[in-house]
Amino acid sequence: MEIYLDLVSPPCRAVYLFAEALKIPYAFKLVELLAGQQYSEEFGKLSVVRKVPVLKDGSFVLTESIAILQYLVQKCSVADHWFPAELQQRARVNEYLSWQHLNLRSHCSKVFLLRVRVPDQPHAAAADHYTSKNFTSSCFACCSFQQGLTNDFCGQALYPFIMGSEAPKEKLDAALEDMKQSLHLLEGKFLQGKPFIVGNKISVADVAAIVEIMQPLGVGVDGLEGRPKLTAWRERVKKELGVKLFDQAHEALLNSGDMQQKMQNNTELQKLKPMFVKYFR
Repeated sequence: MEIYLDLVSPPCRAVYLFAEALKIPYAFKLVELLAGQQYSEEFGKLSVVRKVPVLKDGSFVLTESIAILQYLVQKCSVADHWFPAELQQRARVNEYLSWQHLNLRSHCSKVFLLRVRVPDQPHAAAADHYTSKNFTSSCFACCSFQQGLTNDFCGQALYPFIMGSEAPKEKLDAALEDMKQSLHLLEGKFLQGKPFIVGNKISVADVAAIVEIMQPLGVGVDGLEGRPKLTAWRERVKKELGVKLFDQAHEALLNSGDMQQKMQNNTELQKLKPMFVKYFR
């Protein structure tokens, strides 16, 4: 079984963390999105939508991270709590997974796309904050276009590279407010007073959620600042998956110094300008 991934993409990290934490045997196939490898002829034969993650199991090819997670759950022998068999518990997992695309994923991704980082200091502030002792102890799916963007071009904020100017302040402010409201719902509706989204044990819902919350850290925004319940939940999820694995999975997002160069060398980015104009108008 092969899984095609780029760990700067939140859905890819969800699949990667799940497969690695549960020691599911597979071959990791890197598709460097910022280098435009998803546009290669070879990858196009595998996935006509040119997005990752992609799972290939023999002649069977599967796209979409949630579908891949559910496939792995049912193919491999994993503990029931990851995707409970009990009707109502499974419904809770599916409820969150259905909600997040138009909410948490969409809003965290938009902040990531719009936010502008200080030049020549690509990930330092976010990475130092995230990996510090104090942090550790305290702790676009509105349409297919947005989903594709946030899957395929993660790294430094895309808006200034594609549009040639910084994002309008009012758009970034609106994106931050939308993210704030999604985090409020994550805490108040889904997590409530429970250790994890479904109850006392981790599920694929927690894995899908945590990678989206981490994405804005790549541009220096910690959405959980001032949210002790969600911060504690993040630390529980991190511990369940494995601290070393979790940090390694997010290293490219937080610490990579060559993302800007990869974007500048990727001529495919300019193809997105008409879509950016439409989406961010």
